Amino acid sequence: MNNSLLTQGGIYFLLVYLFSLILVGAYGKYKSKNDSMQDFYLAGKGFGVSVLFLTMYATQYSGNSLIGFAGSAYRGGWFFMIAVTFMIAIVGGYMIYAPKLYPLAKKHNFITIGDYINFRYKSNILTYLVVGISIFALSNYMLTNLKAIGYILEYVTGGYIGFAQGIIVMAFIMVIYESLGGMRSVAWTDAIQGVLLFLGVVIIFIVIQMQYGTLIDNEVFLKINKPEFFNTPILSDQIKWVSVLILIFFGISIYPQAIQRIYSAKDTKTLKRSFQLMIVMPFLTTLPLIIIAIIGAASFPELDKTQSEQVILIMLSKISNIYGMQAVITLFVAAAVAAIMSTVDSAMLAIASLFTKDIYNKKRPDASNKELAIVGKTFSWFTMAIMVTLAIYLPSTIWWLIQIKLEILVQVAPAIMLGVWFQNISHKAILTGLLVGVTFTLILLLTPLESKPFGFHAGVIGLAINFFIVYIHNKLSKD
Repeated sequence: MNNSLLTQGGIYFLLVYLFSLILVGAYGKYKSKNDSMQDFYLAGKGFGVSVLFLTMYATQYSGNSLIGFAGSAYRGGWFFMIAVTFMIAIVGGYMIYAPKLYPLAKKHNFITIGDYINFRYKSNILTYLVVGISIFALSNYMLTNLKAIGYILEYVTGGYIGFAQGIIVMAFIMVIYESLGGMRSVAWTDAIQGVLLFLGVVIIFIVIQMQYGTLIDNEVFLKINKPEFFNTPILSDQIKWVSVLILIFFGISIYPQAIQRIYSAKDTKTLKRSFQLMIVMPFLTTLPLIIIAIIGAASFPELDKTQSEQVILIMLSKISNIYGMQAVITLFVAAAVAAIMSTVDSAMLAIASLFTKDIYNKKRPDASNKELAIVGKTFSWFTMAIMVTLAIYLPSTIWWLIQIKLEILVQVAPAIMLGVWFQNISHKAILTGLLVGVTFTLILLLTPLESKPFGFHAGVIGLAINFFIVYIHNKLSKD
């Protein structure tokens, strides 16, 4: 416990908070209206602005937001403030398709992304392909965030909670409350976690500036310790940023769990207001985290890549003896854990709904609601068990896993974003574009060929080819 960032009291508080989420799951079960898939996976489509906004916010800001963004800002300096634009781009992606998709979902009772694909294109092959890619991406999302939660808990408790122990305990808690109340429980826990995340970031931002100074105060130290921060970005950096922006705009905005939250809105007005609030949050969450990391670079300039991912925790550990700091540190750790949990539980619920609705129910169309509920919950437990095992034993870096996930998922974007706007696009055009886009992406990623031609990610190249194939196929079919 001597190397623990948290005191024993802080660890106990964190554990009590985490296990209390099971009570939220139980209450979600109590408030369930029936055993239908719509009630379990979409909470009856009755979310108001506060719950919808907070569950979208908590889901969007994952462990990567607190760990990966801070690490990248530490290494990249001022110019990584472009990440604020990245997070705004996600909302921009929503706005491309959500206003068109939501009325259809309301009218035809969509539950999953597969429901829309099947309704729009009338193609089982395309539906299964989109569902398969979605499950792969979501599984990957769960895996990266479970790894992150294991690292955080091990670090902040000084090994009192080990890497594997942390993953197992957190997974156990999440799968219990998700199985109890479905989307209702997940969204309510997300709301709690979203508030914790926001408060944690704001309070830490204030504390860091009080103890380490503002950006202006640290400018001289940055010029001495990190002079590269002041270099003009070269062309390759600019291309990289554009490439990442494209991946995020077309990839993260179509996450199946995000689409389910769009379906869950009470009405169009609620959805619109939630998006308006989401546009503001990068300035209140992403930007403060980046500023904290840059200040950290001035005070701790020699951190390696792995240590830079923990820069905020390192900064807090150095001032942990100040009166009241233990409470602040405990809040930040709870916020970081909450951000990760809200991401993992949403992905797990989306995977279960995709398998149950778009695979199992298609094979057994006469299955009862009770049978489908049992299948969905069982699949959640099975999926979590697999992801926990892989998170503990798979020796892959977090960024490589994130990269694969986004670069494959982004190929689904034309099916959704073009589909809601252009009714004349055929399923053959979309299917051909998707297959070619995925194939080119995998070839670039998995072979000795250059994985970033001209500086662009393989997924961006694949997406460009994907859109081009859809356009050409559709044009030729008209002639």
